[in-house]
Amino acid sequence: MLSVVSLANAMDVKYVDPHHLERLVDGNGDPVASDYHQDTLIAQIAHGVFDNFSPGFYLVVVATGIILVLASNTAFNGFPVLGSILAKDGFLPRQLAARGDRLAYSNGILILTGMAVALIVAFDAEVTRLIQLYIVGVFVSFTLSQLGMVKHWTRLLGAERDPAERLRMQRARVVNGTGFAITAAVLVVVMVTKFIAGAWITILAMGSFIAIMVAIKRHYDSVALELAADEEDKALPTRVHAIVLVSKLHKPTLRALAFAKATRPNTLEGSTSRSTRPTRRGCWRSGTTATPACR
Repeated sequence: MLSVVSLANAMDVKYVDPHHLERLVDGNGDPVASDYHQDTLIAQIAHGVFDNFSPGFYLVVVATGIILVLASNTAFNGFPVLGSILAKDGFLPRQLAARGDRLAYSNGILILTGMAVALIVAFDAEVTRLIQLYIVGVFVSFTLSQLGMVKHWTRLLGAERDPAERLRMQRARVVNGTGFAITAAVLVVVMVTKFIAGAWITILAMGSFIAIMVAIKRHYDSVALELAADEEDKALPTRVHAIVLVSKLHKPTLRALAFAKATRPNTLEGSTSRSTRPTRRGCWRSGTTATPACR
């Protein structure tokens, strides 16, 4: 990152918002045409560094693309697992905790794919517009992870008595504390300077997702309370009607009837049709022949 910034400053690279190309001028000082294609910052630097050597330029472009693919893949590796953990804790639908045919959390992958496609379509795949959403989310996660590590080391220090191990933990806590201070400062700057430019969307989305997760947790807790066993659930049903499907009279049929009779139903019926259906209360029909319960 520092190398890119240093090269960009040394080479006096210019890059403007694609929606304000009128600010960009050519070598004569004239505004560029509306259909002018502006190369990315990395591509412009590669053009200057590898002047008259196209293989070097394309190597940089391809390597940048591979890095971006790997970076996006981390989300598809991390979010489904995180979603499964939250689903097991009851903060997301239980379906996110189920593995697919390839033993991956397919539902989480599909949801993330759908959201990514929706953002690309909504923002017309403009990096300068999508970056506002990305940078807020990234530094929120950086800040929270560093804060979590500070709490982690503090908790371990409370139980550790070995001086050497305590010194190692204290150094680690200082490193994570420094990281927390830096990322928190960047987060505040980004939220203040980029709030109107699109950072407010990420903040609103985070608040909405937290509210939805709390509502899902409340729903699962209420369902669990309703399903909890109590003394009233020990009462037996007032009436049990047993039906045994019968193809013909043989030993398996007699055993099935004996097993059904052992459950002590109020009524026991042998049906010769798979499409047994009720006609009125207490009366069942099998095919076109009325069973004894209907006669």
